[in-house]
Amino acid sequence: FSSDKKTDNKSHIFLINVVSLLMSQSQLIYKIHVLLLSSWRSGSSFLGQVFSQHPSVFYLMEALRMAVRDLLRSVFQCDFSVMESYLPEYPNVSSLFMWSHSRALCSPPICSLTPRNQFSNQTLWVEQACDSYSHVVYKDVRLFELESLYPLLQDSNLDLRIIHLVRDPRAVVRDNAIVLEQKRIKEAEVQYQVMQEICRSHVRINERAVLKPPPFLKGRYKLVRYEDMARNPLEEINAMYQFVGLEMTTELATWIYKVTHGKGKGSIKEAFKITSRSATNVSQAWRTMLPYNKVRRIQEVCKGAMSLLGYRTVNSEKEQKRLDIDLLLSWKVAYLSTNN
Repeated sequence: FSSDKKTDNKSHIFLINVVSLLMSQSQLIYKIHVLLLSSWRSGSSFLGQVFSQHPSVFYLMEALRMAVRDLLRSVFQCDFSVMESYLPEYPNVSSLFMWSHSRALCSPPICSLTPRNQFSNQTLWVEQACDSYSHVVYKDVRLFELESLYPLLQDSNLDLRIIHLVRDPRAVVRDNAIVLEQKRIKEAEVQYQVMQEICRSHVRINERAVLKPPPFLKGRYKLVRYEDMARNPLEEINAMYQFVGLEMTTELATWIYKVTHGKGKGSIKEAFKITSRSATNVSQAWRTMLPYNKVRRIQEVCKGAMSLLGYRTVNSEKEQKRLDIDLLLSWKVAYLSTNN
């Protein structure tokens, strides 16, 4: 044999050994499947990273624009063949949306096994790598109800947990205003209509999961407010980890502290970055940057959701800008007062 052929054979044998090892490991691993459910500009990028950075998690976000339920079932079972018809002829990991935000997709064996003179079969490697993790986590911001997930919740092959992330709609509109300005969209009323539908969806999802949940949903839904996570990041994130059966590590705790205790205040330049910022400053930025006429309009279209989720309204610009007034109520208190 020539030296090139010997090199190819060694690479081939190495790949077979890696795949065999991953397959043997996957047979021993009980999988937990986690859906991070949120809406645009609600802190979901940070929450996704909280899970992506965990060494036991295979994380993927909004991979393709296709039927969500079918995609979720395939992803949770580490079957990525469903994606092949949506990807280029010779797909790479970079063909997946926001692939660089997934630590698992940027780790061996996915990213370092392709000899320079061979085509990569990264779909296979992604599946085998996925099989080797105990938790598969998927983030989606396009799902506005729970009913379409019922078949997945009833599937005996899946152990699905749902984390529902919400955020003060006034802060969401403040960030969405940045998005609209960048896209030069001037129809302000469209912004409020979108926000109204998002608020209604939060109410629908929460009431379905909490008031009269079907038996297969009990104990598998957790509501998280972005503001609670900003104020007490370690406590809230640890509670989420416990909910899905993950353990906090010293390295993760250090990373979480650094990311949530930076000096950034949530400026326009920082709106699309996952960087070290003051989480509390970011969550409060709307109070000094959003005009009161917009705040009042948001409060009108999202009144029910704000009451249910524990966000106090403000009645004047002066009250809005007084940061010593706490606008975040205990969620349990808010829930009880709404339903009495």
